[in-house]
Amino acid sequence: MHKNEKELAVAELTERLRTSETLIVADYRGLTNSEIDGLRTKLIEHGARFTVVKNTLTRRAAEAAGADALLALLEGPSAIAFVESGGDPVAVAKALGDTARETKVLSIRGGVLQGASMSAEQVESLAKLPPADVLRAQLLGTIMSPLTTVVALVSAPLRDLVGLIDARIEQLGGADAQPVVAAAEAEPAAEEPPTDDTTADPQPEAGGEEEQA
Repeated sequence: MHKNEKELAVAELTERLRTSETLIVADYRGLTNSEIDGLRTKLIEHGARFTVVKNTLTRRAAEAAGADALLALLEGPSAIAFVESGGDPVAVAKALGDTARETKVLSIRGGVLQGASMSAEQVESLAKLPPADVLRAQLLGTIMSPLTTVVALVSAPLRDLVGLIDARIEQLGGADAQPVVAAAEAEPAAEEPPTDDTTADPQPEAGGEEEQA
């Protein structure tokens, strides 16, 4: 690889590291090209890019991007699953874990979850979380409950991953709560009873609000 090509590769890796909050590193040694292509296709479906990388160039990119947590994982043949914005880290971890079990050669080293290091065991725990749609349904049912109730949705070994659950709660709460508040504030203003008619019937909307309360 020529110098210019190396510089371009480092720049591309640096950008990926800066834009990917979550990534998982694996030793791909022993996988066939067909198996690598199949894994890539599967991960793309979950919003991740699986890339075989050169450790020397990736170290330079990690230092430039401030991704120091990645440096310790770059030993031996390395491939990285970069989870893109909107991707599903749980599904990506599960797909990698399934491939590791099926092929008996792929080995997960660890990863980075929202800037925090993950061990191989924590990646395995991440893979055991319910699928994203199931987790959203569970969180929607307890969104107004104490955090301890939400944490109880997953098994004890996953408590190190509360940050992930917190992020999902904030995303779901932010998306659902704002329109409700806006509607609640707008409704009384649009249906204020006349101030000069003390005999006017109570507004139906007011009764509806009391029932909802």
